[in-house]
Amino acid sequence: MAAFLTRFPALAFRDYRIFWVGQFVSLVGTWMQNTVQPYLAYRITGQPVYLGLIGFAGSLPALLLMLPGGVLVEHLDKRKTVIVMQSVLMAQAFVLALLALSGMITVWHIIALSFVAGVANSVEITARQAMMIELVGRSALPNAIALNSTVFNLARVIGPSMTAPFLVFLGERGEGWAFFANGVSFLFVIVGLLCVRTRPQKQSAHPHGGAIQEFREGQRYIRSSVVVALLILMAAVPGFFGFTAIQQIPVFARDIFHQAGDTEPIVAGRTGALMTAQGAGALTAATLLATFSAMKRKGVLMTIGQFAFGGALTALAFSRSLTAALPLMVLIGWGSVTQLAMTNTLVQLLVPNELRGRVISTYLWALQGVAPFGSLFIGVLAQHFGAPAAVLFGGAVCLLTVTAVNLKTPHIRRIVA
Repeated sequence: MAAFLTRFPALAFRDYRIFWVGQFVSLVGTWMQNTVQPYLAYRITGQPVYLGLIGFAGSLPALLLMLPGGVLVEHLDKRKTVIVMQSVLMAQAFVLALLALSGMITVWHIIALSFVAGVANSVEITARQAMMIELVGRSALPNAIALNSTVFNLARVIGPSMTAPFLVFLGERGEGWAFFANGVSFLFVIVGLLCVRTRPQKQSAHPHGGAIQEFREGQRYIRSSVVVALLILMAAVPGFFGFTAIQQIPVFARDIFHQAGDTEPIVAGRTGALMTAQGAGALTAATLLATFSAMKRKGVLMTIGQFAFGGALTALAFSRSLTAALPLMVLIGWGSVTQLAMTNTLVQLLVPNELRGRVISTYLWALQGVAPFGSLFIGVLAQHFGAPAAVLFGGAVCLLTVTAVNLKTPHIRRIVA
């Protein structure tokens, strides 16, 4: 046990263990919904542009709320904030379930409820990230982030695979029951958070002048730190071009990989297989990062993940069969988790306690706040030029950006933390 806790020091903390388990159950439900929702939207519309609209609605609140949310979170009890936002997400899932089971759901309901979830997520994710250090302390923080990534991506494998029984055996009602199961899953993380105790970190006094002055202080720190600024910049590009391109997976499953005799259960299974493959790669990355969280060359690993993600996404655009696409989805999952986990860890370790909420919110804004326009852009490209062309463009931009940054500022891959 001593050797195990040395390898995974975050699990030595009782409060983190409770949160970790509850979050895992909730994330399985979330990934079920994330898989079923675009499948449902494309089934009832048949138009890729609506997938972009759903992504736009879900990520627009991040653009509007994530930066001020970073200032707000520093003045709130982070645990209680996460509980409230998780409760909103639970209600959103139950409303989706009611509409789907009653047969009243339209794509506009999905878009509107995606916006509601986006509002809750914009505050919740900043509060949750800033809360990690309050559960485990600074020394175990890298391991806590890596373990968080592990359960996130384990759920990413299990969640999509659990959609098959709902969609295959329950038909059109299966989507509603999958949404309902997600709503129930939120109870686990909410109850867990009610049982934990956090230990707020000591901070310097907040500057006088109110929220605007606090926000400006955070931005001044980012501008003065070349490394942190570069990390945030390099999160924005895949946030706009890369992760939004993956929203077109239902188009690949239904149209690009189409075969004679396809039925709805076959298309649903194909969609689930692609998402599960991505989750398997992501889980592999997260497990390795959690096991070797003490490694120092985080900059090198981040760069490898960035190249793997961009290269696999570019190659996916040329695949015309499920067999060819599955290993690429594994690599996409591995690369995305590796680059994001390393970037997140570096930002959190490099930033002072009193600025953490503000800087994390800026990093998350760069990653997610630009996504609404990225979703629309990729969706329009897919509508007019086809999903493969949209995915090719997104992957190529990610690859070119990482190449340019590493040629211009090679010290970014030499960061040791």
